[in-house]
Amino acid sequence: MKISLLIPVFDYDIVALVHSMKGVIGTVPELCEILIGDDGSSIEFREKYRLLEGGGVRLIISEKNIGRASIRNRLALEAKGDFLLFIDADAMFPGTAEAYILKWIPAMTRARVLSGGTLYHDSHPGDPDKLLRWKYGKKKEQIKAAERNKHPHASFSTFNVLIEKSVFSKIRFNEELKQYGHEDTLMGYQLKKAGINILHIDNALVHDGLESNKEFLGKTKLGMENLSMLYDNVTDKRAFSETVNILRLYNKLRFFRLTGVLAGVFIRYRDRMEIRLDSNNISLRLFGFYKICMFCTFRMIHMRKNILPIF
Repeated sequence: MKISLLIPVFDYDIVALVHSMKGVIGTVPELCEILIGDDGSSIEFREKYRLLEGGGVRLIISEKNIGRASIRNRLALEAKGDFLLFIDADAMFPGTAEAYILKWIPAMTRARVLSGGTLYHDSHPGDPDKLLRWKYGKKKEQIKAAERNKHPHASFSTFNVLIEKSVFSKIRFNEELKQYGHEDTLMGYQLKKAGINILHIDNALVHDGLESNKEFLGKTKLGMENLSMLYDNVTDKRAFSETVNILRLYNKLRFFRLTGVLAGVFIRYRDRMEIRLDSNNISLRLFGFYKICMFCTFRMIHMRKNILPIF
């Protein structure tokens, strides 16, 4: 069974990542190629990607930015391997690239979809402006495989995932999702509905590209908006809610008729919460409260089909 390594990228330096993996093509026969998906990057970065071509590395170019889902689907169509290994451009290996690839191989006979997990540096980021993303990642995303396997579809992430190509050809990324957020949530739900198991293993990559506090808050907004729209569009809302913690909480709040209250809190106190979350005194409890309040607000917007002044 052959593996195609797929790296979607937009204006990010992946030279070290690709070089470390390129040598593995000659030493581990299962890894047959590396595909770089340039999603409308600037000329400066595109030239860097071009220099990486050869020796099993191919560059797939989109002249304009088509979005995370579309570029990944295009890479999958171009891939030659039996399995597709998607990793994000801002990932790095905690050990050697060869050890990382070798760890996937025995697990490929056990499941058609495998998730490796995410790690964060143990040390506090030198830049306090990236504290929120690091704290959230350490607490919520750096989870051992044994824990993730308790709720495998709810823990699904496309940051570091190996998928059988025949499975991916039937369940692709939804290209209607143009902005950031919850593409992996939707795919996890689709895999669950299709009866396809996900096996989580401890083969994590380090998430190295931490966003600033403000950037992460901006991505959180996009993610909550996407999630609310997805909730309106899925056919089985109960099954979809089981794969997303914030939806389970939202449904409990709706039962007790508290969603309007939290939306009101968000509209009134959003600025204060964001100031606190962009400080040296970051509370993940406050961030969780901020997210559910924001989600309740988006549900009001999408159910009433109007736009509130807060956004």
